[in-house]
Amino acid sequence: MKINSLLILFVTSLIISAPAKAQHIRKRRVKKLFRHSEMMNGHFAGFVLYDLDKQRVVYEQNADKYFTPASNTKLFTFYTCLRMLGDSVPALQYVTRGDSLIFWGTGSPGTLHRELKGTRALDVLKSATRHLYFSSGRYQNNILGAGWAWDDYNDYYQTEINELPLYGNTVKLYNDDGRLAASPAYFNPLLKTDSTSQSVGFRVKRDLLSNAFVYPSKPVPAGYEQDVPLQTSTALTLILLQDTLKRSIGLVHLPVPTDVKTVYDLNADTVYRHMLQPSDNFIAEQLLLVCSATKFGVMNKDSVINYAINNLLADLPDKPIWLDGSGLSRYNLMTPRSILQLLLKIRQQVNNDELLHSLMPIGGVVGTIKKAYQTDNGQPFVWAKTGTVSNNYNQSGYLITRKGKHLAFSFMNNNFPQPAAKVREEVVRIMTYIHNEF
Repeated sequence: MKINSLLILFVTSLIISAPAKAQHIRKRRVKKLFRHSEMMNGHFAGFVLYDLDKQRVVYEQNADKYFTPASNTKLFTFYTCLRMLGDSVPALQYVTRGDSLIFWGTGSPGTLHRELKGTRALDVLKSATRHLYFSSGRYQNNILGAGWAWDDYNDYYQTEINELPLYGNTVKLYNDDGRLAASPAYFNPLLKTDSTSQSVGFRVKRDLLSNAFVYPSKPVPAGYEQDVPLQTSTALTLILLQDTLKRSIGLVHLPVPTDVKTVYDLNADTVYRHMLQPSDNFIAEQLLLVCSATKFGVMNKDSVINYAINNLLADLPDKPIWLDGSGLSRYNLMTPRSILQLLLKIRQQVNNDELLHSLMPIGGVVGTIKKAYQTDNGQPFVWAKTGTVSNNYNQSGYLITRKGKHLAFSFMNNNFPQPAAKVREEVVRIMTYIHNEF
């Protein structure tokens, strides 16, 4: 009896210890990747790898430390939208009063956007037989986010924020049969040559405080295109709307009434895909305003972020320091383990891996990691949101290994002096190794 008892105890101990040993081996092998990586030992790097099937952390390094997340912040915006918006994005709200139709913006990024192509808001206004009045004043923040670089105002990725964006709040400049042209055409008279420009290339520069655009007095290159952010204003919104609708629009300042009607436009998943895959800052910022308008009736980015932190994200291991929707702000700080927990929450909320993967950048296929990864015999294996600002590069998302294991990860790299491309290559090398070996 004593021998049998010892045998049972020995076998039981083997059964219990086997998974732990296998886990230890995996952890040791991942740890070795980082220990032997000269690149990863030269800057502040954080990492967490999670086994979705067994629901446990495989390996972590500096996972509890705060990092500048850059566009990984869009994952927070994405989850907030998943929880606060429905299947479609509200594009406009309006009421009729006597012979007037009064309308409010919702912050939706889609109206006249060159890729999203939202039209339903305009359809309502075009078909209206009443006098049109735009009610402004719903947006309560600044035109640029806290911690944004002021001298990026001319770059397409830093558009201004407002309550009723049109054309993505940018003007498209292009070569039109040898001459510089603008879309919307309203801006053509505002294009001026600069005979004093010493620019080597051809680049249009908007005036800091107006919508005057100057360009070098040299031939417009064939195929030239440039998107330049507009200086937004209520007056410009009215001008562009009137120019599009070919009718006059009055201006009022009224609170949104309880009997307001909402016009829904674009499929929400379509908008999320356009935000996540190319990492569109404009869409991310405007979507936070849509959430705020939906929840609070006004557009206040701070209010909706605070609501999300305290009500939707209260279970994160480390409270995020979250300032904007896009990640342009250098004030944002998040930890890898909190982003990992957020990825788990996103996956649970979507509840469909195929759909979720289709919304994310897809390694070797589409989005910001299209050229970073190779597919595995034509099959992608990583779906991850990138985050890049000067001296910072991050990836957070989902991965499937060759053995069919489902993983989630957050890989954050801050304060490196090398080109971001070098750090990205090392991130890709490590994640590809994990895919191949596990």
